Amino acid sequence: MTSSSVVRSPAAAHAAGDRVPWRSRLARADVKFAPYFFIAPFFVLFAIFGAFPLIYTGWVSLHDWHLIGEHTFVGLGNYTALFSDPDFWNALRNTVGIFVIATVPQLLLALTMANLLNRKIRGRTFFRMGVLIPNVTSVAAVGIVFGQLFARDVGLVNYVVTTFGLDAIDWQANTWSSWVAIAVMVDWRWTGYNTLILLGAMQAISKDLFEAAALDGATPRQQFWRITVPMLRPTLVFTVIISTIGGLQLFTEPVIFGNGRMLGGTMGQFQTVAMYMYETAFQRFQYGYGAAIAWSLFGLIVVFSLINLLLVRRAAR
Repeated sequence: MTSSSVVRSPAAAHAAGDRVPWRSRLARADVKFAPYFFIAPFFVLFAIFGAFPLIYTGWVSLHDWHLIGEHTFVGLGNYTALFSDPDFWNALRNTVGIFVIATVPQLLLALTMANLLNRKIRGRTFFRMGVLIPNVTSVAAVGIVFGQLFARDVGLVNYVVTTFGLDAIDWQANTWSSWVAIAVMVDWRWTGYNTLILLGAMQAISKDLFEAAALDGATPRQQFWRITVPMLRPTLVFTVIISTIGGLQLFTEPVIFGNGRMLGGTMGQFQTVAMYMYETAFQRFQYGYGAAIAWSLFGLIVVFSLINLLLVRRAAR
């Protein structure tokens, strides 16, 4: 065999000073740049509909920006006014209060339901599908149903309350009662969603771990707390962060509960930060101040997410 008949690799040919065939260059470029090409649509759409609006909102928050007239640069003036605004602190208190009494029971209930649905019970597939029904139900239907349930005079909840000899509750009139009613709406809609996420993670846990624990004499309760919960730590972190983001952005349920009004009751007893932002920006047309509220809500979500992340990691150890 002569030396001219020896087949060289592109790297060897390049080292020998030969010209690399264009097909080899194209193949190497495909391997190198194809992954970036396939993930580019997400980043392009995120830049247009996510990053740009976020940055632009931050720029608007530094101005005295109204619907009509010039835009005056005020720097951090909107934020200074915001932190001395009693309406903002009232909305923040409502948001955090509803978030706490809704999210904590929601995640505990979702973890319990996921553990039950992970066992061998009759109609297991039916129940697994059923827990997701509230999440796909129309928001308008949810508002109508819960509006009737928590009605002051003819509501089913007050009917049950009065059968125990207690006085009927005006659920919209008081702070705590309105918080509880909205928290029930939130939990009804989103508990099933978190249940399926946790259930999927439970099914990924090896059955050998439970069999070995059972042979060692561990009870089902001990297996749950010492095997299931620690193995669910990444999924628990995910559900906690997602629930934190959704809870602090709470908007739809209190708006429906208040019959479509942004004031959150006569005294703002259940007005959330998202509702106050909408009222300020789109009803009072104070876009700069509304943008400052939006950025403050963003910072609040980041802080609470980090706190919950640390708490969940420490609890799951």
